[in-house]
Amino acid sequence: MLNADALNQLRQLKSDLEESKVVFPGTVKATNGRFGFVALDEGRDLFLPPEEMQKVLPGDRVNVTEQEVEKGKTQGVVDELLETRLSTFVGHYLVKGKGHFVVPETPGINRWIFIPPKERMNAQPDDYLYCCMHRHPIKDGKGQAKVLRVIGKAGDPGIERALTLAMFDLADTWPAPVVEQADSLDESAIEALEAGREDRTDRAYVTIDSPATQDMDDALLAEPNATGWVLSIAIADPSAVIGPESAAELEAFRRATAIYFPGEPLPMLPDTISTRLCSLMPDVKRLALVCDLQVNNDGSLGDYSFHEAVIRSRGKLSYDLVSNLIEGREDEDIKALPESVCNSLDQLHQAATALRKWRSEHALLSGDRPEFRLRLDENRRIRSIEPSVQNEAHRLVEECMIAANRCAADFLARQPSGLFIQHPGLRDDRADNIRALIEGYAPHLADIDAASPEGFKALMKQTSELQAEVPVKAILSRQLARAELAFTAAPHQGMGLNAYTTFTSPLRKYSDLYVHRVIKAALWDTPMKALGNDELLMLQNTQFKARQAANSLETWLKSEFAKSLGEEPMDGVISRTIPAGFFVRLEANGLEGFVSCKDLNGKYSFDPITLRLIHNKNGRIFQLEQAVKVRFAGVEEERRQINFKLVAAEEVVKAKENAEGNAKASDDSKR
Repeated sequence: MLNADALNQLRQLKSDLEESKVVFPGTVKATNGRFGFVALDEGRDLFLPPEEMQKVLPGDRVNVTEQEVEKGKTQGVVDELLETRLSTFVGHYLVKGKGHFVVPETPGINRWIFIPPKERMNAQPDDYLYCCMHRHPIKDGKGQAKVLRVIGKAGDPGIERALTLAMFDLADTWPAPVVEQADSLDESAIEALEAGREDRTDRAYVTIDSPATQDMDDALLAEPNATGWVLSIAIADPSAVIGPESAAELEAFRRATAIYFPGEPLPMLPDTISTRLCSLMPDVKRLALVCDLQVNNDGSLGDYSFHEAVIRSRGKLSYDLVSNLIEGREDEDIKALPESVCNSLDQLHQAATALRKWRSEHALLSGDRPEFRLRLDENRRIRSIEPSVQNEAHRLVEECMIAANRCAADFLARQPSGLFIQHPGLRDDRADNIRALIEGYAPHLADIDAASPEGFKALMKQTSELQAEVPVKAILSRQLARAELAFTAAPHQGMGLNAYTTFTSPLRKYSDLYVHRVIKAALWDTPMKALGNDELLMLQNTQFKARQAANSLETWLKSEFAKSLGEEPMDGVISRTIPAGFFVRLEANGLEGFVSCKDLNGKYSFDPITLRLIHNKNGRIFQLEQAVKVRFAGVEEERRQINFKLVAAEEVVKAKENAEGNAKASDDSKR
């Protein structure tokens, strides 16, 4: 038995060891395996073996010590939990013997988490659950979860959307103060705000949108003058209806954006505001922030001004109807349009054509990538996928919106503060590869400084028509940086513009709603609370999370729909390449699936400069924009990834012969 002196010596030794121990703060990173890493604040990653990874969760902030396991190799030992960021997660309920567990859907949590009896909320096996961590596993690696909500079972109608909302912590209901505020608003509230605004109810504004759209942000009007056109873009004005510190405004900031989930969007503002009182519906008075701008004959922009107005839209017109009118067709719907509306639409088309011509010469146009519309069935799963054709009416609206946004950006750039969208062009970390690409396949462009706005614009324009061994423009487009919100004006290189912002979708994006407030504060000297850096970062992160959620649900629904594709060869093009294989986008429906190098004969090497996969022996190449034929090969359920297999040329011929033979046999039988 140790005496008091010996115990004191041990305590002192332990204290000395603790003081001399070197700890490193960092953030836990998960992998698909049981091990993980800690991204140390000093800039390196430290390996976490499975037994240590069991004590932490993805995103945890921890202190670790570094332990040498063999010469030249070290690993981390978790010393202390500083902060946990995984507060809630989604999983399915599993009962094994007497143990009740949740199996998380969160990437990187490769374990079952025990649910104590009092925290199960009568969940049944295979239920999907929304849970929180009841007890962190830091002490012994044995975490516990608490069920917050039972979401439903696989196969339930709409379960995919419900799970996506839970996975991304998105609210599908409105807080009580927001409901109370929305319920207090009616047409009389709009009438009370009309005083002091310009009355433009006698002018022939029209909205052009999809038939199903209810939250109509914009209405358009164009009139010719001696040097071109006066283009008038009326934008819905929710900033007049909801106060800057009101419940609805705060919730709009928290949501950041409407999310257009297939079949059922998640709005940013309650329906009372977004689809009724502020939506620019036809034949009713609505409040608008109007941008009047001069479009010159060559498509350049002249003077502009902003106005608070009251408008009355003359009609909600579909893209197809306006496109038919532009193309000179006649039908009953077109004949029913007032002459003033037809005249304005004709002038709008002329102005938009000039605007687009100017942008093609002085800025950058985005390519018309094929788009597809998902049609859902009664169970809210994909029934069919149809091509969505972009016509002249779509381009008309696009040019008007971009012109108005350019004016807003120019105006804000002259103010002490604003909100802009910056795009730096190509990623800095890909500069060496891009330089090697240009020197190898477009040496006449090697002197262009792609980091500068003018250089980037010139590079993208000249590579659009480039005939080369590799698709240089497509390769460059795969290496663009992400656009970001900022308080200062800077080039949007992706559009080829010196400054850009958006204010044309205030019913759908909080950043646009905020830009309205900034414009009004500058023009009419009204007070407003400016966003800070932390709020800007939060807004941007929320927008990014919203895009992730929409993509996640769409990917899930498409992976289920893909199971009905059958085994027939399908035409597609290579849309992305990685060292492990390539992704193919089908021409018929836009579905993307993965072809693994493991399913190809021989070994392939990945070229990071040309983004090509090259066979090590026979030199066969797979590269971006290459046409291929594939067949459906299943779905990887965990990642909901569609898999394809490449179809050899001889298989295509055989399949064609079989199809022709079957058709002939069918004809013979009919005779």
